[in-house]
Amino acid sequence: MRTVRTVTELRSALAAQRREGLTIGLVPTMGALHEGHLSLIRHARAHCDVVVVSLFVNPSQFNESADLKRYPRNERLDADLAREACADVLFAPSVEEVYPPGFATTVEVLGLTERLEGAARGAEHFRGVSTVVTKLLCMAMPDVAYFGQKDAQQVLVIRRLARDLNLPVQIEALPTVREPDGLALSSRNALLAPSERARALALPAALQAARELAGNGERSTEALLDAARAAMHSLSVEPEYLALVEPDTLEPVGTLTGEALLAVAARVGEVRLIDNTLLSPSSQPLPGKAIATCSA
Repeated sequence: MRTVRTVTELRSALAAQRREGLTIGLVPTMGALHEGHLSLIRHARAHCDVVVVSLFVNPSQFNESADLKRYPRNERLDADLAREACADVLFAPSVEEVYPPGFATTVEVLGLTERLEGAARGAEHFRGVSTVVTKLLCMAMPDVAYFGQKDAQQVLVIRRLARDLNLPVQIEALPTVREPDGLALSSRNALLAPSERARALALPAALQAARELAGNGERSTEALLDAARAAMHSLSVEPEYLALVEPDTLEPVGTLTGEALLAVAARVGEVRLIDNTLLSPSSQPLPGKAIATCSA
């Protein structure tokens, strides 16, 4: 695996493969790699000729300076994990490389960004996400970019910006990878104290409670959200938001008649976590941990 730190180096590293018409896959990350990231890398390895992993903690999407400061960073470990997952190129630019002096352009996707994470974290969050992802797609010029479904709203926003800006890239989302006890894998999980780790199960417990109720025939959004909220309260966690919405528009759902996205965010101690699941009238229990294997 080759590590590069500038856009010039990245494009040079991919030039020969691009001329040969090989398929390039990009896995954008902010580091602190875990099995969720590695499953994306392995999937890219199985479906692309060349796999690029970007490693960049994007300051423009953090609305709290303390959150940015404590975000876990370990480039050496991340590089080892990416190599073991069979990545070809690790792109680890500096902040100055991504946002050079005089940088004055942002990308904003309207309509999908005002709800859920946008309402909780402010408009600057998704402006930061949209801008950096657009830049990464233009820097690497991949054929396919891979993201995790845990960030469901982010995936919708990125798909919209790729479509609206006519970016020649396919956006693919892969299922959330979970611990055996159901907690969605997240880089922020490493910041949880042991007692907080136990309380963090409030998020998957909320999703599970609603799934079970939906599977038993409940169609009322109010009842489904009440069950989810009660599961969180039992672990002394208060949701920052808990919503049942249309999976493609994020518009609120009044009655569960088809597939809907149940999304939740909450703080456990100082750590902010998010999770989501798709509900339908035939919902089954949340899946456990699913780990792909490297095929190369």
